[in-house]
Amino acid sequence: MKDKAVDLVWFDGQYLKWEEAKVPIFVHALHYGTAVFEGIRAYSSDDNLYIFRLKDHMQRLHKSANVYSFTTKFSVDELCNATVELIRKNAIRESCYIRPLTFVGLHGIDLNVTKNSPTHTTIIIFPFAKYFSGDGISVCISSWRRIDDDSMPPMAKASGNYLNSVLATQECRRNGYDESILLDRSGCVSEASGENLFLVRDGKLHTPQLSDSILDGITRNTAIIIAKELGYEVIERPISRTELYLAEEIFLTGTAAEIIAITRIDGNVVGDGKEGMLTKSIRENYERVVVGKSEKFMGWLTPAW
Repeated sequence: MKDKAVDLVWFDGQYLKWEEAKVPIFVHALHYGTAVFEGIRAYSSDDNLYIFRLKDHMQRLHKSANVYSFTTKFSVDELCNATVELIRKNAIRESCYIRPLTFVGLHGIDLNVTKNSPTHTTIIIFPFAKYFSGDGISVCISSWRRIDDDSMPPMAKASGNYLNSVLATQECRRNGYDESILLDRSGCVSEASGENLFLVRDGKLHTPQLSDSILDGITRNTAIIIAKELGYEVIERPISRTELYLAEEIFLTGTAAEIIAITRIDGNVVGDGKEGMLTKSIRENYERVVVGKSEKFMGWLTPAW
């Protein structure tokens, strides 16, 4: 999406026309990446539009800002209510993507950002369907290493962190792959450029642990809960690169990507080259949950209408 998508955006408590939501070119975030954000999905169902884990996302937005010691001036509840109202004001009933963003404003050119630095928060919504096309993707191991907690906190969903992901994505696309997988400083599997990773070995589900420089993904957490509900054992641990080549199945999880199988890695076929049974079962259950077809997980959904 490169052009105007909807009529209105939410900006610091006001509903503004898309073209009127402007910021000065001297905002600190533009120069230094001092911003945090979320990606949230809303799914169209037979009777409503359901926002998936809205409160969890807004809570993480606050936590990410706290890591960098700046302030999201609006409470979690205020942001949740603003999101629902923004959907209604734009009369959106189709599946869409929601982007809340908190950024440092006219702070000056120094780097001493504090709780007193001026910040702004906006919410943008636009129609959105599939991020990856098809039932499986090809990936490569990136030559770029994932940012490390000793240098930049990977558990904060900060805008500047994603320059690391930009480099990895550029590399994989130049080489004809759909996505990249980054290793951490010690050479263990971390995550893809914008998704968490899971693999299957001997019928068990394995995923990198939080100390492996990963984002504590909300879709990752959802997949773990669904997998356990289905009776699968889930193990969070360091994963070596070689294990990716030995895996029976591999899949990624993320708000934009949802749950997508990896069918080739570095040119090697994963399993039988198709989405595996365990991946399929988790994906299908996830797809039922987000549209309100699982009574047990209705608490994760916020109806927009």
